[in-house]
Amino acid sequence: MDLRTTYLGFELPHPLIAGASPMVDDLDLVRRLEDAGVAAIVMHSLFEEQITREQWGTILDMELHSANSAEATSYFPQPAEFRLGPENYLDQIRRIKEAVGVPLIASLNGVTPSGWLDYARLIEQAGADGLELNVYYLATSVEETGAQVEKRTLDMLKTVKSSVKIPVAVKLSAQHTALPHLAAGLAAGGADALVLFNRFFQPDIDLEHLEALPSLRLSDSGELLLRLRWLAILHGQVNVPLAVTGGVHTAMDALKSVMAGASAVQVVSTLLQHGPERLNILREGMIHWMEEHEYTSLRQMLGSMSLRKCPSPLAFTRANYMRILQGWKP
Repeated sequence: MDLRTTYLGFELPHPLIAGASPMVDDLDLVRRLEDAGVAAIVMHSLFEEQITREQWGTILDMELHSANSAEATSYFPQPAEFRLGPENYLDQIRRIKEAVGVPLIASLNGVTPSGWLDYARLIEQAGADGLELNVYYLATSVEETGAQVEKRTLDMLKTVKSSVKIPVAVKLSAQHTALPHLAAGLAAGGADALVLFNRFFQPDIDLEHLEALPSLRLSDSGELLLRLRWLAILHGQVNVPLAVTGGVHTAMDALKSVMAGASAVQVVSTLLQHGPERLNILREGMIHWMEEHEYTSLRQMLGSMSLRKCPSPLAFTRANYMRILQGWKP
């Protein structure tokens, strides 16, 4: 069975990629990922706050005055909570490249198109094969417009692309008012791929201690539905490969993602739960289903259920939304 796909300019043997996770901090796990046949590996993000001296000063200042505003400061991480500092992050790129032969995609997470993005050059020099620009930003001010949010993202991409020669993917959230327009702008601005979607982690509140409680909840297959919808809408409208991340736990999840338009399928939560060897189960499950349904290659099914090719495009439009609501019975 031919599972080959192209993503970020890489010819991959199949679409299953290890998405951003703490697994990359352990070289033994990285080697197990390669042994399990992973097509590529994405590192967890290096944050703007870890690089920009001014931002570090802000966080440290918050620590000094934490007794005055415990409710607010509980939202901010302590410096020691970051997994790898900037220099250690570069060293880990070098170690991973020495340990395995699959493409390694580093990740930068920031909100401003400032000089810290020059750090992308150092990531490239350290040996990363590609870079994922992780746009994790939630507009909270009534003064900020959707156009300003989009412009910030486009400016960040422009700055990064001017700094490196390696391919750059942009990892988006679903919280945009006109996602197709932004996606087209990013493609025109030089993005080599788009990744759908970032997950906004929701903090809870500890009423007794008046603290925000950050929590990490692993995904489930239900989260894939939003991603399938937007993959199907964007496939064929933007001239760059699409990747999915969030909600892929089974071979069926991966196949649905490809049919909706994903050239690459990033897997995280199921690998954290079951180990790198889970990749073998996913790949074998995909092959078994494709053989049963007489597919000969992955490219044959890519985008086959997208909005442009789906035999029932109403499934992705407002009409179907109304039909579902009107047809519901208790």
